[in-house]
Amino acid sequence: MFVTRHTHVVDMVLSDKLWELYEVAYRGSAEQAVTREMLFRSEFDETIADPTNRLWVVWDDSVPVGMSLVATDIGSTRYLSRAYFEHHFPEHMRRGAVHYIMWLVIHPVYQARGTIVRLAKEGLALEASEGALLVFDSPESKQPEVGGGFAEMMSRLARSIAGEAPVHHLETQRYFAVDFAPLADPDATRSLRTPESAQRRR
Repeated sequence: MFVTRHTHVVDMVLSDKLWELYEVAYRGSAEQAVTREMLFRSEFDETIADPTNRLWVVWDDSVPVGMSLVATDIGSTRYLSRAYFEHHFPEHMRRGAVHYIMWLVIHPVYQARGTIVRLAKEGLALEASEGALLVFDSPESKQPEVGGGFAEMMSRLARSIAGEAPVHHLETQRYFAVDFAPLADPDATRSLRTPESAQRRR
């Protein structure tokens, strides 16, 4: 296996190969995460064509088996708040050194073959050499608590590449839903309006 770095990918043959890997790697996660983790094909093509993004690909012969994309201009993404980082990490922002891992995908067959380590040796080494603040996020299915999970893996990878590099927990976002379905059931609606329930409300 070997690693290549790309920017401004517009070749459709390469785009198709990378999309196939991306799609296979995300298969199943749509049912595990409330957010839409996977990009639409048009968004994917636009992202890999953006010259400010760094695309790293691990190949097994002529087949891509792992891939990560790092946005070096967070203003070009819809995911991060520039104002937040200007307030909390002003020095990094002044240097243009707040970068964002938009995705890190490994083909399921290659997950246990050290593919992610190969990506890390190339990608994280460059981020470390630039003194970047490398932002990443993870759905609850891969990060059920602040500790462990994907964050711990990234911490270990960073230490193996660059020594001591702390991982900061920035924020936890939770999703809730109000379920009005019971109100659509006439029996449930009547039960909500019984004299007993009215007295309780008083």
